[in-house]
Amino acid sequence: MTRIHTPSILGAEYEAIAAKYRPIFDRIRATALQREQDRELGAEPIRWLKEARFGALRVPVAFGGDGATLPQLFQILVELSEADSNITQALRGHFAFVEDRLNAPRDAANEVWLRRFADGDLAGNAWTEVGDVAIGDVITRVSQKDGRWVVNGRKFYSTGSIFADWVDLYARRDGDNLDVIAAVRARQPGVTHKDDWDGFGQRTTGSGTSIYENAEVDEENIFPFSSRFKYQTAFYQLFHLSTLAGIAHAITRDAAQQVRDRRRIFSTGNAASVAQDVQVQQVVGEVSAAAYAAEATAVRAAFAAQRAYDTHWAGHAEAERQANIEAELESAQGQVVISDLVLRAATQFFNALGASAASSSKSLDRHWRNARTVASHNPLIYKARIIGDWTINGTEPPYVWQIGAGPVKAAQPATAQAA
Repeated sequence: MTRIHTPSILGAEYEAIAAKYRPIFDRIRATALQREQDRELGAEPIRWLKEARFGALRVPVAFGGDGATLPQLFQILVELSEADSNITQALRGHFAFVEDRLNAPRDAANEVWLRRFADGDLAGNAWTEVGDVAIGDVITRVSQKDGRWVVNGRKFYSTGSIFADWVDLYARRDGDNLDVIAAVRARQPGVTHKDDWDGFGQRTTGSGTSIYENAEVDEENIFPFSSRFKYQTAFYQLFHLSTLAGIAHAITRDAAQQVRDRRRIFSTGNAASVAQDVQVQQVVGEVSAAAYAAEATAVRAAFAAQRAYDTHWAGHAEAERQANIEAELESAQGQVVISDLVLRAATQFFNALGASAASSSKSLDRHWRNARTVASHNPLIYKARIIGDWTINGTEPPYVWQIGAGPVKAAQPATAQAA
């Protein structure tokens, strides 16, 4: 497939950064179908990326990273997602934790984290509570035992933790009842990771259960949730936008390949070969256009998040507030549009192919299954309503939201709400 690249809007340095990782993306792409068919976790591809220090994309050059901007990060994640969207999803928690540490004060303790990322350390995610937990409540606890801080609880959607060195874990601290983030070492006797994610899409992301039984956490690695970077929900959504855009490019790639390779034609067709059939060309062209629009929207929305990051360091509270509003709204607007575009493309491209495209040996249905699973995060209908409320009434969007058994439980005064 001929791919049009427009790196100029991201600066010449983008190509230099991307060039380091594209050979790895090629290896990931070459093995993605086999992993899908065998339901094999992406441990090996993630090891390749870890060894290349891919997780330090956003870390400043001075600390050993690539110093990528947010638009550059999400652009390169589009490329990774085209190779295998499961790998991108598995790294979502890592890059969010990196972003939080980038927004933290640049003191000696935080520089330790930046160096860890530059050395290849990866973080996973463990936020969603298991069981009948009310909205606003947190079952997972951080407490003291024998002079040490320990974590006890169970989490689901622990995406990437099964591959990680650390876990970005959301919990409530005993004593002051404060909601906190605990950076827990993923490889210790008190932590168990289960590959029990049973979704029909994104099946190899390791998004299963993690269990914490007196898992130790150093006091300096316990952070008040209220200090979490403010554009985090926009950041998490941008990850999905990049993933969906990459899936759209994978659909375009596979559609073009299937059409080129097809030798059988229909008597009702328009040409002696499928590749020359103008109606088939139209379908593939429309799918390609959807991929272009999805990528352009995802990268454009990332510029809003970059402004939120920049204003955080500028020291102007009102400018930072406005930038965070824009980041939240633009990521939501992108979600509403991209989800529909990519899901439609994941179905439409079968119109260019014959019934043989339904063969399980090709697993072409994985594109729809993966896109549908990613698009099901962060309910689309509520994001559309939030955009509409802002557009009509100027109502500021929520930056943090939760899921749980209703009704909403009243939060303690010192408690921040979990995203």
